[in-house]
Amino acid sequence: MSDVRYPFTAIVGMADLRLGLLLNAVSPAVGGVLVRGEKGTAKSTMVRALAGLLPSIATVDDCRFACDPAGPDPQCPDGAHDGGASSRRPAELVELPVGVSEDRIVGSLDLERALSEGVKAYEPGLLARAHRGVLYIDEVNLLQDHVVDLLLDAAAMGRSYVEREGVSVRHAARFLLVGTMNPEEGELRPQLLDRFGLTVEIAATREPVERAEVVRRRLSYDADPAAFADRFAAEERALADRITAARELLPQVELTDAALRQITAVCAAFEVDGLRADIVMARTAVALAAWASRTEVLAEDVRKAAELALPHRRRRNPFDAPGLDEDQLDRILEEHAEPEPEEPQQPQEPEEDPDPEGGPEGEGPEGDGPQDGGPDGGGGGAPEPSGQDGPDGPPAEVADDPAPDDAPAPQPVPLQPPSPARETAPVAAGDPYRTRLFAVDGTGRGAQGRRSPAETDSGHTIRARRPRGRLARLHLSATLRAAAPHQLARGRSSRALVLHKDDFREQVRQGRESNLVLFVVDASGSMAARQRMTAVKGAVLSLLMDAYQRRDKIGMITFRGAGAELVLPPTSSVEVGAARLESLPTGGRTPLAAGLLRAHEVLRVERLRDPDRRPLLVVVTDGRATGARDAVAQSHRAAGLLAGQGVASVVLDCESGPVRLGLARTLADRLRATAVTLDELRADGVASLVRDSRGGGHRGEHRPTASASASVSASVSASASASASRKAA
Repeated sequence: MSDVRYPFTAIVGMADLRLGLLLNAVSPAVGGVLVRGEKGTAKSTMVRALAGLLPSIATVDDCRFACDPAGPDPQCPDGAHDGGASSRRPAELVELPVGVSEDRIVGSLDLERALSEGVKAYEPGLLARAHRGVLYIDEVNLLQDHVVDLLLDAAAMGRSYVEREGVSVRHAARFLLVGTMNPEEGELRPQLLDRFGLTVEIAATREPVERAEVVRRRLSYDADPAAFADRFAAEERALADRITAARELLPQVELTDAALRQITAVCAAFEVDGLRADIVMARTAVALAAWASRTEVLAEDVRKAAELALPHRRRRNPFDAPGLDEDQLDRILEEHAEPEPEEPQQPQEPEEDPDPEGGPEGEGPEGDGPQDGGPDGGGGGAPEPSGQDGPDGPPAEVADDPAPDDAPAPQPVPLQPPSPARETAPVAAGDPYRTRLFAVDGTGRGAQGRRSPAETDSGHTIRARRPRGRLARLHLSATLRAAAPHQLARGRSSRALVLHKDDFREQVRQGRESNLVLFVVDASGSMAARQRMTAVKGAVLSLLMDAYQRRDKIGMITFRGAGAELVLPPTSSVEVGAARLESLPTGGRTPLAAGLLRAHEVLRVERLRDPDRRPLLVVVTDGRATGARDAVAQSHRAAGLLAGQGVASVVLDCESGPVRLGLARTLADRLRATAVTLDELRADGVASLVRDSRGGGHRGEHRPTASASASVSASVSASASASASRKAA
């Protein structure tokens, strides 16, 4: 790969992304920009190209935290830098890898030296490197939530804090924050979206001419990067000079009361949460004015600031797409625009009547009505036929004529035999609700989340162990206990402990992990009743929302007709799952065994890709199986195959009606799964009785097991028996 960056001015199109990045370059206080777009749209290329346009910075020599010699950080761990030597260097671009750890971001302490030598040895992290430069997070939606929180906190406060094992380090961390993401791979939580100042939606152009120019320039760059960069060197210098000039003009820009009133009115009308949007819009509007070489914010600046700062703050639930009603925005800006001063009116002279004798135009000399005949003028002339039915029936022109004698007789339309896999139009899902917590038994080691117990970097400490690799979380008391018996043998002669590497112990923390939730949904004709499918889709949508909140990956298999289909490969984008569910057709036979076998294959492949992520299988069915003579037996054999692999499963029993066959319960037994009905799925339904009787679960939630499911069934049966006894009495 060449060290020559692709020129910023050589990128074709994407005006909003270009503007959002340049506004943050002019005023980093805007709060960064989140770039949302499909893959292959040059998001990363443009961010890397921006770093080459930023002005160089002056830094104190031998300072690892890029302190400005004109105003050094008084809390800099490397000292106060009074009168130290300085030099200039380009602003640094720091790229954050997806698998980055917290220690790598904020820095790490050399705990071995701290305990054995009594010194505070601190190694700066990526936040220190990014100070006064650009911090670029590619695929920000794939980072762990606590890492994103840490980054955004540092960006908002302009300072990084490290508090560990009694050692405190603080240093400045002001940078231009840029995050890119592909929405198909999952969304950020609304709380994290709100922390980004601006957001830009991008997509590849569909114009063949523009696409050809993009390809032409890319091929030219790959052939000779240096020569290609020279072609745009003059434009790059001009753009860099404009950024510098806008930065110098920024303090002189005035945000008038009228512009501020428009900003607050827009934020209030669009019902954004909190006041961060108002502040970001104000800073963006000021930066827009400086970029346009103006010292006053205009209404057009406010409008553009709203388009960049508000769309991602409009989400009300996880499945809402970011957006902004531009017509409503224009109305609000017009209503709260500063009124223009009225010009003094000149006295007007009375006009002379040009026709003192005649009446108004269109009337006769005496002004006694219209000249043409009509309903109001009493003139003659029959009205034109309108072709509409009158009070006495249709007009003669449109009356039914008898068919002529030689006309062929109408042929009956042949009836088509019903297809066994005929589809029913998709029905809308019911309203989502809070569901019970389903978790995988045991303790895993998957990605951090909020579902199943696991060993994680955060959480409460449960025990100590010898370090596996580099020591990250020292268990101090366990380390002291391991070293204490050996102090005399090691010749301890002072108050300091004599520690060896084998004495160190690390913490083992238990938290929660995210899982792969794989839905297997019955979309056959037996589920096609409209009210029934609405309830089923509402239940699956509720489980999807639960998976979103617990940071799970999801997948979806449907079975109907002749087989099963993987309609949603495992992904972090719950929004895509909701869209696929909404358009799910139903009809045909019920190949339950095919759905379970397809689930077995998908889980096998995912186990190879991500062995630490444990799966949770959710089968949505009434238990019926058709399509073969031994269809039920085949489905039971497929269920036994999954149970033999130890797959944690839940069967959502969709059977309804007064007479129930209990097929879904039998399938759950073969899967060794928990079986719940649609009514029992709700967290505030019958399951709350079990939770109360058992003393509650983790943080007020109940994790169902086979015994819990039996308790639910017993509660329902007891309630039904009591009701029957009251009726008999």
